[in-house]
Amino acid sequence: MPPDPFARFWDKFIDNTKACGVAASARRWYVLRAEQYIKAHPERPLSTHTAQDVERYLEEKGRSGELTDWLYRQLIEALQILFVQQLNAPWARAFPWAERMAAARELPVNHASVARDYDRPALSRSLEEQQQTGTGLLARFTRQFPAHVENLLTAIRVRHYSIRTEQSYLAWVARFAHHHQMRDPTELDEAAIAQYLEHLAVKGGVSQSTQTQALCALVFFYKQVLGRESLSIEGFARAKKPRRLPVVLTRDEVASLFHHLKGPTQRVMANLLYGCGLRLMECVRLRVLDVDFGYQHILIRNAKGGKDRVVPLPKRLHDNLREQIRHVEELHATDLAAGFGRVFLPGALARKYPAADKELKWQYVFPASRISADPRSGVVRRHHIHENGLQKQIKRAATEARLNKKVNCHSLRHSFATHLLEDGSDIRTVQELLGHADVSTTMIYTHVLNRPGVAVVSPLDRLPTT
Repeated sequence: MPPDPFARFWDKFIDNTKACGVAASARRWYVLRAEQYIKAHPERPLSTHTAQDVERYLEEKGRSGELTDWLYRQLIEALQILFVQQLNAPWARAFPWAERMAAARELPVNHASVARDYDRPALSRSLEEQQQTGTGLLARFTRQFPAHVENLLTAIRVRHYSIRTEQSYLAWVARFAHHHQMRDPTELDEAAIAQYLEHLAVKGGVSQSTQTQALCALVFFYKQVLGRESLSIEGFARAKKPRRLPVVLTRDEVASLFHHLKGPTQRVMANLLYGCGLRLMECVRLRVLDVDFGYQHILIRNAKGGKDRVVPLPKRLHDNLREQIRHVEELHATDLAAGFGRVFLPGALARKYPAADKELKWQYVFPASRISADPRSGVVRRHHIHENGLQKQIKRAATEARLNKKVNCHSLRHSFATHLLEDGSDIRTVQELLGHADVSTTMIYTHVLNRPGVAVVSPLDRLPTT
């Protein structure tokens, strides 16, 4: 009896999952994902399927909300194995699998885009969860001093500090109490704070910026939460501040990096980082109404320090961005037809314009590939793409381009500033474009222009050749 062709097909598929590094315990689930795709297209043989078929199927699955982000990524990887390794479809290797995987990741509960609003019930719930389920230092501190934690979070949130500042300050206060055997911070004075800061520098070997961060956190806690306005901390050893220069790519290196970026969305995002000097989170949180083709600029809202600024929109990106926004418009229309279409809005806007979260102009320019529940409110929405996807793609592209520098997303912002100064732009203009509060921060980029010592001819080059 000849072997069953269906059995041979799945045996080969399992071999391909093994070759791709899928764990033995997970292979049957990859088979299930591939089977589900095939059963969803009973009338057509796999050899006739196109990239549009896979796109449509992934969008439907992403909109259903039945799969968590890791299960959705498992589905994407199963289809990649099916069409690339198994069927060797001509379009499959060019399909943006990695981009799809990156766009599928959910935002965690403490992500900067969803964890900013002051909400007393949500604040109480988060404290209760820490007290009941947490096992680390922060959970211990929360259980022992819940009033301190709640008062600190309230003081931070009413001042609209960023979620990263909130997390940092809370962690430093907890570490400070732990260093003093979990004594109540109200029993500790300036000498105890100075001793801890000196311990960080001398025994901990932390950098100057880390020690300063701890100092700011403790000063804020004692002054704004405990009411010690006369607090004065002096006489402790300060960590030395190293003079570090930013990593800057040449124009040729930037072009080579972009050439090795695979996904079109990732390429547009990287072009925005370099072409507009954006920070990574400023890029992923762009909304449709922030892109102004008429005046050829992009409005960056609520950036670092809570400031807005305007940056020029490169003409070379007009077509790519228009195409990206058309994709967002189509995706949003389909979401609305399916009963979804909502997007996260900051608390004040959401309360003032309760229907705005379904308008196209408020949608993210770089949306996630799937709908997910807001980790704070539980509302089902389509968030923006997770920033880790672009970070990984930039590092991978730098490796493939053989750039022997420490390249990351922020390197493109550094390169933007340096190249503007090389072209003769005024330092104050560059400061405004970068959103720096102090021009001294921008001055670090002049190291490329000054190049002390680089213009000197090495004595080695003056030796006669032998």
